[in-house]
Amino acid sequence: MRKQLQTFCLLMIAAMICSPVMFGQAPQKLNPWASYIDVGARRSQLKHTRNARIRLALSQLQRCETLPVVAPPEGPMRIPMHYLHGGHGPINPAEHIKTAVYGRFEQRVTAGMNQYLATGSHEEAECAQDQVDRWAQANTLLDYDAVRDAQSWYQVEWTLSSIAISESVLLNDSKLDSAVTSRDVDWMNRVAHRMIGFPSEGSHLNNHHYWRGLAAIATGVISTDPQLFDFGVNAYKTAVNDIDQRGAFPKEMARHEMSVHYQSFALQPLIPIAAFAERQGVSLYNYKSPAGRSIADAVNFLGVALSDPSIMKAYTHEAQNVDSNAPDFFASLEFYRRQFPHRKLPSSIMDGLEKPTFATRLGGSTTVIAGR
Repeated sequence: MRKQLQTFCLLMIAAMICSPVMFGQAPQKLNPWASYIDVGARRSQLKHTRNARIRLALSQLQRCETLPVVAPPEGPMRIPMHYLHGGHGPINPAEHIKTAVYGRFEQRVTAGMNQYLATGSHEEAECAQDQVDRWAQANTLLDYDAVRDAQSWYQVEWTLSSIAISESVLLNDSKLDSAVTSRDVDWMNRVAHRMIGFPSEGSHLNNHHYWRGLAAIATGVISTDPQLFDFGVNAYKTAVNDIDQRGAFPKEMARHEMSVHYQSFALQPLIPIAAFAERQGVSLYNYKSPAGRSIADAVNFLGVALSDPSIMKAYTHEAQNVDSNAPDFFASLEFYRRQFPHRKLPSSIMDGLEKPTFATRLGGSTTVIAGR
């Protein structure tokens, strides 16, 4: 009997070790209503919160219904590169002109989603869904070439992240027209597969790969597409496997005066990827690389680099251009602190989280969505 029990225990352990969920692959069936946060639970928390920072963020929310409708841009996407030369230095002003329409689109969609999350307003959810549907029916975000127009490719990953994340919350509104949501989710699925389907994707494994991972996993959840879900999980693992002995992302450390900025920018999609995975029963936050490193090491490095810039001399001698006052700089850390409320964070990060954070690419008001 004792030997049988030992055999049974060994089989159970083997099953756990070999489980797809343990390895971070998509569960057998994805839950399209499981956003990166629990919508009902979060609404209840927001309704009763006494947290001054969260209440301030709630008071700052815009309304979709009061923002102008954003018509989809016509013709092929032709967005000039963000930097005038290479991956740092002077910014190309022409890029902002071309991307403004995408910013307005993300702003209007996330405004409606945030209002729906906070108040349950069907009118705001419907407004956001209608805005998405206008772009879906125009087949936007599909006409571009990743090699010839790389910045257009980057814009797709950011805008798709924004709206797929928003859709993962909006789908919880049972009053929305299912024909419309199905049409819009199908469009996002096509956008996601085109985005990850370029041959050059495999050679662009820096922060853009992580952003495509976030867009893919969010779309994979709402469209119950395991291929997209696994793409996001594997992008996360690629990033963690790349973390060096100090906790830095080496490819982001090659950005000269923007290295600390890009350490933060790389974390922005990675932490929400883990949040999506966890909500599907896939343990990803605690994933460790073969060298034993985890996302915690990258978070801690960011905090150390902010408080002690001398650590950056190991990578570059250029003074760092760190805009830590930007509303999106600490945005992803809202999700990290929510997941690990008792884990000690560097004081520089805690200081950064004293004011509301916001990033349309992550769903809008990240303090309203996940703040503590």
